[in-house]
Amino acid sequence: MKHVVASVDEIPPGGRKIVEVAGRSVGVFNLEGEFFALRNSCPHQGGELCRGPLSGWVSSRGPGDYDYSRPGEILRCPWHGWEFDIKTGQSWFDPRRVRVRSYEVFVEVSAPPEDDAAGAVEGPEKGPYVAETYPVSVERRSVVVDVPS
Repeated sequence: MKHVVASVDEIPPGGRKIVEVAGRSVGVFNLEGEFFALRNSCPHQGGELCRGPLSGWVSSRGPGDYDYSRPGEILRCPWHGWEFDIKTGQSWFDPRRVRVRSYEVFVEVSAPPEDDAAGAVEGPEKGPYVAETYPVSVERRSVVVDVPS
């Protein structure tokens, strides 16, 4: 079932928003314009995972050599430091067995239906002068999380 959880502007790049969706606490993250959602519960002991710090991935080819990549894409549980990939929910300490539930997220663009009666004036007779008008449309960009029933 799809749930509108925020407007795109509410979650800036690098930001997050924790929402209640279908009785579940879910963290929605914006990674450079792409949105991802994770269950806000660490599989270790149930800590509020999505309130944890964000970091990147550090790898090494040997002593004194390291490479820092994927900044802001690794979420660390604030209770015990277990790390998870925001994009997949995969853990980094036991990737085959431990992961956090992730949900499909997309951005929906919608415009309100056009009013066919726009500009129609009832009442007094129209005068000889007409003001110049311009078309106006309102588009809404919403972040939608798809949570299975």
